[in-house]
Amino acid sequence: MSALGNRDFVKMNGLGNEIVIVDLRAAPATITAAEARVAARQEPYDQLMALYPAARGADAAIRIYNNDGSEAGACGNGMRCVASLVSTATGKAKLAFETAAGIVACWRNADGLFTVDMGQPRFRWNEIPLAEEFADTRRIELEIGPRGAPILHSPSVVSMGNPHAIFWVDDPAAYDLAKIGPLLENHPLFPERANITLAATPARDHVIIRTWERGAGLTKACGSAACAAAVAAARLKRTERKVTVTLPGGDLAIEWRAADDHVLMTGPAEFEHNGRFDLAALSTEAR
Repeated sequence: MSALGNRDFVKMNGLGNEIVIVDLRAAPATITAAEARVAARQEPYDQLMALYPAARGADAAIRIYNNDGSEAGACGNGMRCVASLVSTATGKAKLAFETAAGIVACWRNADGLFTVDMGQPRFRWNEIPLAEEFADTRRIELEIGPRGAPILHSPSVVSMGNPHAIFWVDDPAAYDLAKIGPLLENHPLFPERANITLAATPARDHVIIRTWERGAGLTKACGSAACAAAVAAARLKRTERKVTVTLPGGDLAIEWRAADDHVLMTGPAEFEHNGRFDLAALSTEAR
């Protein structure tokens, strides 16, 4: 039986990161990978955020699906969209959601933007995870391109609930990320694949990135990648701990809070339209 067939959804975006939200709290059902892929053809998305009943007093439990049907542990832009939707429905300014990466707190600011507490980054090689041990994950031995003259090399790696590799470049727009991204996403060093980001630091308070998102491909914005790049830049002393991260879709404010090492991401969430998944198409194509 289809979990999404004839279900209403809300289409939103966070800086152009296309998000579909479906509320399954009243009638929970498991979404299969095949069904998530078919749903992405019906209503194109980067991530599908499925809301379920919360077990620990949170506003909802959330499962996150990429458009290739795989599940993600974190999606910062998607969390802002969900927080905006639930805040509007309930009137609550402070919210909490259960995710695979743990409890995620979100809140509405006076200017209407939403902040997501993305938690503490993880740096140990086996927490990211990597397939082999590296003592220092600020830079690891990985390169792509001709031997002796690599196109990209020595990325920083970090987990924000999902694995990220950040390559430092002068101009993130100067590379064919659509070609390079899939190769690096599926590199044997990343047993759970990885989000691949090209990043530049033109100022102590500014990071510019482009991201090939694991399971979704090129995207206008990836919130967890913005957090990962900001943290990695601060670890390398390229920037301070509070920066503006510019993505193709716009800017996010990222703070790696010194008091507890939590990463706070602040940005907009935009409503696009309501819709409903087609039961017949899902039931037929997802078999």
